[in-house]
Amino acid sequence: MPARLKIIGNYISPYVRKVVVCLELKGLDYEIDPIAPFVGNDHFSRLSPLRRIPVLVDDGLVLNDSSVICQYLEDKHPSPVLYPANISDRAQARWLEEYADTRLADALVWRLFYQLALRRYIFGEDADQTIVRQARDVEIPSVLDYLESQLPDDGFLFGALSIADISIACFFRTASFVRYAVDAERWPRTAAFVAQVLALPVFQKLARLEDCILRLPQAEQRSALMAAGAPLTSDTLGTSAPRRGVARYA
Repeated sequence: MPARLKIIGNYISPYVRKVVVCLELKGLDYEIDPIAPFVGNDHFSRLSPLRRIPVLVDDGLVLNDSSVICQYLEDKHPSPVLYPANISDRAQARWLEEYADTRLADALVWRLFYQLALRRYIFGEDADQTIVRQARDVEIPSVLDYLESQLPDDGFLFGALSIADISIACFFRTASFVRYAVDAERWPRTAAFVAQVLALPVFQKLARLEDCILRLPQAEQRSALMAAGAPLTSDTLGTSAPRRGVARYA
C-alpha cells in the first residue's frame, strides 16, 4: 500500500489551501503537519531551504512551491482535470495562478493579512498602519481593477473549475480572516466570482478546519484540528518559538 502523501503547512495559508483543494478534488489520501513556516524546526529547513510552505512529501520525493506541487499532482493524478485542455487557456490559467501567487499575495497577504494577523499572533507586534492603508487604498484596488477585466460575468474562468479559479479564491479567503471583502458595487464580477468559488463544497469543508484554529496560538492548533477530524501527521516539525528569515508562503 503506498504511503500517504504528506503536506507540511498551515490551513490558513492560501498556498497550502490551493494544494489541499487539489488533493481533495482528486480524492487523494493525505496527512498534514499544519505548521506556520515561522515555527518550523531544523528538519523543516532541510526539507524547505527557503523555509516556505507548503511542502509535499510523496514516498521520499520532496517538493516545494505550491504551483510545482499542483502541477505534479495533475501530472500524476490527471483526473479530474484541473488545467484547461486548450493550450492557450492552459497558459492563461497558469498566468492567473502566478498573478495570484505574486501580486494578489503581496496586496492581500503581506500588506494586509500579515500586518493585521501574523505580526500580532506570531510575533506579538503591532501592525504598520501605513502599509495597511497603502494596501487598502492603492494596492488592492489596483489588483481588483485587473481581475475585474479578466473574470467572466458568470461561472468559472475556462468553463470548468481550474487551477486559476482555485488560486484566486484562496487569497480572498485568507483576506477574509482580517475582515476584508470585495466591494460588490465597485467590482461586481470579482465579488460574485469569489463568492461562487468559496461556496464550493471543497472550500466549505476546509473552511470548517480553518475556522477552528483561526485565533488560536500555534501550540493549541493541533489539538483543535484533531478534535475537528483533520488528517494530522503523527508528529510535527513545529517549534514553540517563531523565527524570521526568508520564510514566506509559496
